[in-house]
Amino acid sequence: MDLLTLKQECVNCTRCGLAKTRTNVVFGTGVANAEVMFVGEGPGQSEDEQGLPFVGRSGQLLDCYLQTIGLCRDKNIFIANIVKCRPPNNRDPLAEEWDACLPWLREQFRIIQPKIVVCLGRIAAQRMIRPDFSVSKEHGTWTEKNGVLFTATLHPAALLRSPQRKPEAFEDFVAIREKIHEVCTHTY
Repeated sequence: MDLLTLKQECVNCTRCGLAKTRTNVVFGTGVANAEVMFVGEGPGQSEDEQGLPFVGRSGQLLDCYLQTIGLCRDKNIFIANIVKCRPPNNRDPLAEEWDACLPWLREQFRIIQPKIVVCLGRIAAQRMIRPDFSVSKEHGTWTEKNGVLFTATLHPAALLRSPQRKPEAFEDFVAIREKIHEVCTHTY
């Protein structure tokens, strides 16, 4: 199966209650052979409206950070979320919603085969790195799982609420760039 086929299946998903309230499934965006994958928790209002991840204000900030380290969602990365539909009122996804969406994310991983995964925020880090991961204390650290390097950084929406933390996130992105040069084969 390829990403396009997977996306066609995903847009018809009704595995959890989020299917009833969504405008669009937010499958993900980027290149199918990306060595670097960014994963957030779930779509917000702008993402639900457009069907694309990180397109609101936080997405604009993310794009700025990506650009500074030579990454671009349509050239060399893939961006997805733990859940593919917006939780009402932007609440945290429920465990049953994570579980319902996990097969989609696993299949995205199988197809893309990233070497580096960057978790954007607490929810993604606790779901993908370990349940007690503290983004505020452990952001920028690296964990290897099944040959894939995982790190987490502060969620762009959190940076909009606490702009004094932007330098910390920038340091994380610089470290991500260094790790890409160390382990990835594509030219970035």
